Amino acid sequence: DKKEAVAEFVKLAEIQKVPFWRVYDEYETQRKELGKIRFELLNQYAQQYKTMTIEQADAWTTQVIDLQTKTDELIKTYYDKVKKETDALVATQFYQIENYILTEIRIQVLDEIPFIKEKK
Repeated sequence: DKKEAVAEFVKLAEIQKVPFWRVYDEYETQRKELGKIRFELLNQYAQQYKTMTIEQADAWTTQVIDLQTKTDELIKTYYDKVKKETDALVATQFYQIENYILTEIRIQVLDEIPFIKEKK
């Protein structure tokens, strides 16, 4: 469970627990919305990758890049919120664990999806 991993990694003083988890739950709600979009893009890729046109490739890649930017912006926004509610050390731990988990997920996904073949 992701929340358990975060709880194990992020070291909170007693006074920090309530504000941290409130902010974290807000973050998770927004992150999951972005996750739904990521899942839709992966499904779109799975349906199109064998026959993807140049235009489809451009549109799909642009959406993936935009989504990555939104994810990075979300983490930055919540880094600032966590820092305000707790301190910079806790916020850094939040940032580190979130990036670690997201990187692991991305690696697993990338290992599973095929590359687009060269057009002849």
